[in-house]
Order: sequence, then C-alpha cells, then structure tokens
Amino acid sequence: MAKATILSVDQTEKAGLFTIIFEGEAVSEFDSFYNKFINDAERSDDLHKILTQIDLMLNVRGFTERNFRPEGKMSDNVVAIPVYKNSLRLYCLRLSDSVLIVGNGGIKRTQKVEEDNILNGYVISLQKLDALLKADIKRGLVRIVKTEIIGTDDKQYDI
Repeated sequence: MAKATILSVDQTEKAGLFTIIFEGEAVSEFDSFYNKFINDAERSDDLHKILTQIDLMLNVRGFTERNFRPEGKMSDNVVAIPVYKNSLRLYCLRLSDSVLIVGNGGIKRTQKVEEDNILNGYVISLQKLDALLKADIKRGLVRIVKTEIIGTDDKQYDI
C-alpha cells in the first residue's frame, strides 16, 4: 500500500480537475503520464488530443459520461479518456459531471486492461481511491460541491 494525496490541477466555472500524488514521488500521476509521452514522437499527437479533450471538458462540456470509456467495474467510477483509433489511455476517476481525478495511463496493447500489469495497476489504484472516497462521503467527511472536493486537503489515502 502507498499513501496518496489528492491535488487540484485546474478549476474553472464549469469543472474542477484533480490528480493524485503518491508519498515520496516528485511528480503527480497526471504529470507522470504527461512526461512519458510529451517527447515521444509517435505518441505526442495522441497526448495533445487527450489534453485538448480535457481542456474542452474543463471549459465547455464538463466531465459528462459520454466523454469517457468505462474501464473499471460497474460499481466504481473508473473511466478512461481514449484516443479513438489509437491505443493511448488516460485513466481517471469521474466523481461527477464537474469533478474529475486524473491518474496515469499508457498504451493499451492488450484486449483487456487486466492483462497488462502496469495499466491494471493504474486502474486498481483508482478503484481503491474511489472506494475510500465513497466511504468518506457516506460518513460526511468529504463532499463534492460544484467543482470542488471538500475535505481532502490534508488527507492521505492508503491505496
């Protein structure tokens, strides 16, 4: 298990974008994803497509369900931002139409995400965080208010 903290990435009137950072890491999961592909000549265009989608959702559309591909189980909120006709995926936790936690991702080379240990690890981490957030919401410790996650500022989650 590793401890993770939720960080704000960007806030607009339409939506709030968050990510996680694991204890002892210098960069967040979203930054790690970005850094993997920004200088990859074959994938940098796909990365820019994902970043453009995020920007549109933050400023125009919100994080509506139709913008994502379900990736976890029926009982969780794990989704991916796919690049259509390609295999780059960014795994996320969609908490509402106005709140999204972006995680990490990579190139999906297998039929099922469970067949790739690295990508499956990103999904499992988000599933664990989702369960912990749901429990905190149920207990009244965390609230989703408009574009914000209230109650996680000084909290670490064991993922």
